[in-house]
Amino acid sequence: MYFLGIDLGTSAVKIILVEEKGNVIGSTSKEYPVYYPQPGWSEQNPEDWWNATKDGIRELIIKTGVKNDDIKGIGLSGQMHGLVLLDENNNVLLPAILWNDQRTQEECDYITQKLGKERLTKYTGNKALTGFTAPKILWVRKHRPDVYKKIHRILLPKDYIRFKLTGEYATDVSDASGTLLFDVENRKWSKEMLDALEIPYNWMPKCYESTEVTGYVTKEAADLTGLKEGTIVVGGGGDQASGAVGTGTVKSGIVSVALGTSGVVFASQDKYVVDEENRLHSFCHANGKWHVMGVMLSAAACLKWWIDNIINFNGSSITYEKLLEEAEKVTPGSGGLIFLPYLMGERTPHSDPYARGSFIGLNMTHKREHMTRAILEGVAFGLRDSLEIIKELNIPINEVRVSGGGAKSVLWRQILADIFGVRVDMVNATEGPAFGAAIMAAVGYGIFKDVEEACSTLIKVTDSVYPIGENVSKYDEIYAIYKDLYYLLKNTFKRISKNG
Repeated sequence: MYFLGIDLGTSAVKIILVEEKGNVIGSTSKEYPVYYPQPGWSEQNPEDWWNATKDGIRELIIKTGVKNDDIKGIGLSGQMHGLVLLDENNNVLLPAILWNDQRTQEECDYITQKLGKERLTKYTGNKALTGFTAPKILWVRKHRPDVYKKIHRILLPKDYIRFKLTGEYATDVSDASGTLLFDVENRKWSKEMLDALEIPYNWMPKCYESTEVTGYVTKEAADLTGLKEGTIVVGGGGDQASGAVGTGTVKSGIVSVALGTSGVVFASQDKYVVDEENRLHSFCHANGKWHVMGVMLSAAACLKWWIDNIINFNGSSITYEKLLEEAEKVTPGSGGLIFLPYLMGERTPHSDPYARGSFIGLNMTHKREHMTRAILEGVAFGLRDSLEIIKELNIPINEVRVSGGGAKSVLWRQILADIFGVRVDMVNATEGPAFGAAIMAAVGYGIFKDVEEACSTLIKVTDSVYPIGENVSKYDEIYAIYKDLYYLLKNTFKRISKNG
């Protein structure tokens, strides 16, 4: 028996085929464009998603030689918060407005003013951010009334793929949590939010738990993809919840860190908990429970910026491996040099689009290797900001499971362990959200009784890095300085931003 995991990312859809013991027998990835029609805008064509997905599924089935009736279930994961609008004939009304689109600040201010921080937190567990879905709907109402009056259904990105596969309008609780229209505590659409913002309840898709069956592959979709008609499609999850399932971060005490282009610190919890200052997101988890999540906008992207824009700007070809080898010879603390990783502003804990990246403490003794190590440390300090808030909420932290491109570096994992003061693990599963989606499909089909059983069976720790006591003490001192720097420079960042 096999299960299909589909992860609809921002740059590409990743599709994997997994057998019931957790072995990945094949994968494929299909890219599609992102459009930036105006500064701060970010859009995609949902039809590009579907074309890439159906072609990728067909290609994967052919490549692996698996019979379609041996594929027992499909799980979906995807980029969160995006807005897909359908008319009464299921035609897409506008390009999808994506998670990183920044056009809706006025709408966020309106929502916050109308409801107040206290009611927003009570109804949704979160605050209004430009990334979320509700402000996008209000933007369409204000700026495209011609489109707004034609809306029949609202879907999130991965759920457009579900619709094309099954004909059902459905989503799951983890993805719905990022709309600002969802009662996260009670795992249902928030009537209070929908009424307050005058958004019709019947526009919203039916909401399921992540392992529930939401529909079945139609004959039309089967003909286009090579799947068998009637194959189950489960709820799935937003990319972060799915990625957490894919690393086994489904029990209290386990924290996952996604060290990719952006950085995410994700803590599973058995009970609903909200950070009253809304520095962390509080969302439903894909395991029937909840999670909190902190996001930094530039994580491994900082190292990529350093090597692409600075080190190799003149055509040099110095590798990541060379830079990291140099940085490893530098003692913790980078000779008094600190890097602030705010190359794209920052989200957690500051929610400040004006924050800027900075090297602080440069002197004549510093060399390239000091600056490289300071970048690695600065990103780890930024991730610790989220970890400290998780501690404040009395959520236990027994181990950290790290994934993403940056996790390949043993040096970076050691720096994380030393700055966090906790063991940092790698696991055998490396396919991320797509693997989590496949696990959810296997649970939905009945191979496992629940997500926890599936993860404990399929996902194993393969490598651990332990904190070094003297490094922990040193980094604690430097982190105290790091935390102060943002507040000392906050007003300066805003003044600088006016000049570019």
